[in-house]
Amino acid sequence: MKIGYDGKRAANNLTGLGNYSRSLIEHLAHQFPQNQYLVYSPKVKQAKQIDTFFEKENIELKLPQNGAFLWRSLNILKDLAKDEVQVYHGLSHEIPLAIQHTRIKSIVTIHDLIFLRFPQYYKFIDRILYEWKSKSACKRANKIIAISEKTKADIVDLYGIHPEKIEVIYQSCDDSFKTLLPQETLNRIRATYKLPEKYILNVGTIEERKNLKLAVQALKEISDDFKLVVIGKQTTYFKTVEKEIDKLGLKNRIIFLKNIPFADLPGIYQMANVFVYPSFYEGFGIPIIEALYCGVPVVAATGSCLEEAGGPNSLYVSPHDAKGLAIAINQVIENPPLQKEMKEKGLEFVQKFNSSLVTQQLMDCYVTLL
Repeated sequence: MKIGYDGKRAANNLTGLGNYSRSLIEHLAHQFPQNQYLVYSPKVKQAKQIDTFFEKENIELKLPQNGAFLWRSLNILKDLAKDEVQVYHGLSHEIPLAIQHTRIKSIVTIHDLIFLRFPQYYKFIDRILYEWKSKSACKRANKIIAISEKTKADIVDLYGIHPEKIEVIYQSCDDSFKTLLPQETLNRIRATYKLPEKYILNVGTIEERKNLKLAVQALKEISDDFKLVVIGKQTTYFKTVEKEIDKLGLKNRIIFLKNIPFADLPGIYQMANVFVYPSFYEGFGIPIIEALYCGVPVVAATGSCLEEAGGPNSLYVSPHDAKGLAIAINQVIENPPLQKEMKEKGLEFVQKFNSSLVTQQLMDCYVTLL
């Protein structure tokens, strides 16, 4: 089978959707090596993880032959036909215009519709563009992949799509989170980033929707033995968080890390006592999966899909309840038997997101279209 992909993110993004795209295609290429995986992108970024991705034997980069303008939206169809692509997968909310009038079967992945649920977090023009692209893709694609039941419900509710057209296929995380690191490596990582002996971890862009301010407020009610370690890109919302830290006198208890090498991230997870994720809304919540694979108890927020990612043995509180968040964290750190149970049952639960299972579901989805 020849499968084509919208490779803009895979060929250019080093985090987020770039990692998702490369991981998905790599696992397919490894598990089903008999197929050809053609990755279409208007350009390619020079970076080690991208170069390594395109060195795989049955993964091939396809660049535009006659200019990149409107290529991904329209002119790509000529290339797909010439390359005899049978299935085209738009990995992030869009597919080429008029693909429904060709013989090529199409799938689109919808990660979330947060721009409609929480429009205040987006610029007006961005909201309009995101909605037009994703709604159009959902209407025209042969199949839609939602990355959670919550996202599926949003597509049905907000776009009026019939549920039978939508397949829920969860994401996994990078395999590096699934193996415990040796103590020597952990010691190096702790020394490199001056990590405390006991800490609560939060990973994610520091933006309003991720709700870091709630974790800061909760920290005031948690033993001084524990610090809060935050890993993520800072946005203008960081100033709001800083004001709250100063107001509560917590400057010495919070450590901000950014630009952490990806290879060190699993180790930082594995040494944490608790992972906290108080986000108002997510499409899925990959950091929760990463924490569970690393054997870290999770405390997350209600209201979106985080219960799907964290499972029945993680703890959940309202994203508006700082006191409730503090109580939940204290419940974990003060109760070793509960910690042990959350680690063991969390690791057991997260096996449903193993790459081999997710990859098989995705290939089954492709095959049913032919």
